[in-house]
Amino acid sequence: MKTLILFYSTYGHIWKMAEAVAEGAREVGGNEVSVKRVPETLPKELLDQIGATEAQKAFAHVPVATVEELPDYDAIILGVPTRYGSLCGQIQAFLDATGPLWAKGALVGKVGGAFVSTATQHGGQETTIRTAHTALLHHGLIIVGLPYAWQGQMRIDEITGGSPYGASTIAGGKGERQPSENELAGARYQGKHTAEIASKLAK
Repeated sequence: MKTLILFYSTYGHIWKMAEAVAEGAREVGGNEVSVKRVPETLPKELLDQIGATEAQKAFAHVPVATVEELPDYDAIILGVPTRYGSLCGQIQAFLDATGPLWAKGALVGKVGGAFVSTATQHGGQETTIRTAHTALLHHGLIIVGLPYAWQGQMRIDEITGGSPYGASTIAGGKGERQPSENELAGARYQGKHTAEIASKLAK
């Protein structure tokens, strides 16, 4: 079985969450897990201006995925920073290029899900994941979220991401907040849970 954690990250928050999702997915025996990023679409001048160029050096070693390789995986989990309550342009551009796969039904029956980062608690955590789900459903994927069996999302003693739709983190308006241990635990749970379901379906 093969699982792909496919992400875009501006400042590294979603990359850290992606690594945690991958950790969880690797707990499932016989699962080959790949972490890859989508191509960057912003010009270097703008990335320099917003301070992303330096931040992205930390995960520059992560390979860039191609649309053509998606059918090779049994599970695909998207990592998406929100943009105004919806998908960031880089992920959207990548999904827009999957039309040929859709036409062939190449992803039908695979397992999918999403995790997200936002600047604030109410900055689109659920709407962004649900938007990602819409794209996955159009491709015929079976959606897996983050069930309440992971009770970290029910905590009220600290500010935290996480919802039944998927793992999430709160980055802060300037990206100053890193994923908490609770948020990373939710990401690990989602990775393992998704891989377990994909493994059962693959048998």
